[in-house]
Amino acid sequence: METYEIFCAGKFLTTATPCSIHSPHDGALVGQTWLAGTSEYEMAVDAALAVRDRLIDMPAYERSGILSRLVALMHRDREVLARLIALEAAKPWKLALGEVDRAIQTFFVSSEEARRIEGEYFSIDWTPAGIGKEGLVKWFPAGVVGGIAPFNFPLNLASHKLGPALAAGCPIILKPSTRTPLSVLHLARLIHEAGAPGGSVSILPMDRLSGDRMVTDSRLAVLSFTGSPEVGWDMKARAGRKKVVLELGGNAGVVVDQTADVELAVAKCVSGAFAYSGQVCIHTQRIFVQQQVFSQFLDLFVKKAALLRQGDPLDERTDIAAMIDEGNAIRVENWIEEAVAAGATLVYGGKRKGAFVEPAILTGTRPEMKVCGLEVFGPVVSIEPYSDFPEALSLVNNSRFGLQAGVFTNSIEAMNHAFRHLEVGGVVINDVPTFRVDHMPYGGVKESGFGREGVRYAMRDMMEPRLLVKPF
Repeated sequence: METYEIFCAGKFLTTATPCSIHSPHDGALVGQTWLAGTSEYEMAVDAALAVRDRLIDMPAYERSGILSRLVALMHRDREVLARLIALEAAKPWKLALGEVDRAIQTFFVSSEEARRIEGEYFSIDWTPAGIGKEGLVKWFPAGVVGGIAPFNFPLNLASHKLGPALAAGCPIILKPSTRTPLSVLHLARLIHEAGAPGGSVSILPMDRLSGDRMVTDSRLAVLSFTGSPEVGWDMKARAGRKKVVLELGGNAGVVVDQTADVELAVAKCVSGAFAYSGQVCIHTQRIFVQQQVFSQFLDLFVKKAALLRQGDPLDERTDIAAMIDEGNAIRVENWIEEAVAAGATLVYGGKRKGAFVEPAILTGTRPEMKVCGLEVFGPVVSIEPYSDFPEALSLVNNSRFGLQAGVFTNSIEAMNHAFRHLEVGGVVINDVPTFRVDHMPYGGVKESGFGREGVRYAMRDMMEPRLLVKPF
């Protein structure tokens, strides 16, 4: 068992409160860290405020250079990071490697964007009062960022807060999930090795009560939170004048029309529905299939789902492993049973053993069922027929959430209609809503969030425009 000290104000520390991390797969002890308390939090804030001016004055090439060195170090430790993710989060090995690669890409994009923070020149003499003057807008770091990251992508979703902050020149204090802090604490070692100024990054596992101080602390200029809607919207209400970015998840919908390549749609949707046991905020949860191809789609979907291999997350052949804990597995099992009791048909799977839940395929569901109306955050998908395309879009929109949606079609008219009418932050054509690359704008509407991630877009939320008017 390895120990992982917290990273506070440029130093690696222990505290009086140890925190042991166990594998959701078999309960084995993975590693130990510590929880930060009030004194460590205050130390981190003081250091962040002290380094702020240095970061403002730091040339773009230096910020970019730190991030580029970090990218190289992450390549070096790629398998170390993936192993930690697989152990602490029970993420199958191939998905854990994929997450590390995405985190590397996030920091690579951050290193590029650090060099290209744009400004704007414009003329002032649109009115006689502006004769002889010109204007320049530049973007400056907003101040200290507080980041709160979830368990399901412990490295990459933390990177989506750390990378943009470093690129923008903002000090950041990050609270990782206490369920999965080890991979990002190893990342802290690499950030330190890459030469980030002391105090520019602190990574502090904290309990929820201690971490909540970031929400109300007026010394922080930005709060970036990824997690549940209930927690996120409450944070926004209490955050005061700071800027708030919320990425809150959803119950993503997919539409498959009669022109689609059904085999392609099935292959993509099986992955979107069951990758990482559905513990993905853009997990494919509701699929609406044109009735002409519904039976073909459903039959093939069940056959593909049955081929998924269940097992140890460290086995490179594993597709499905344990959920994050048995409590969430029991919740998912209960939601499936409630749906069946209310008239839905369980076509395949759904059995639970400890923290493991078989991929579950339901049909005959209704919007008011939890498996449809709420975010299931588990390996459950509903598949339903529809008659005409506008009806299918209405079914997708019949939701509290609006993060991303997928549309499988070979009709340009259908694609454009979906883009105009789907109430979501992103529409993905001929792929699942689970699709994301790390430089694209990412976020949702309704209860799915506020603001956008994606490096350049996140940087905008961490910066403020400032106008200079001068004579010429």
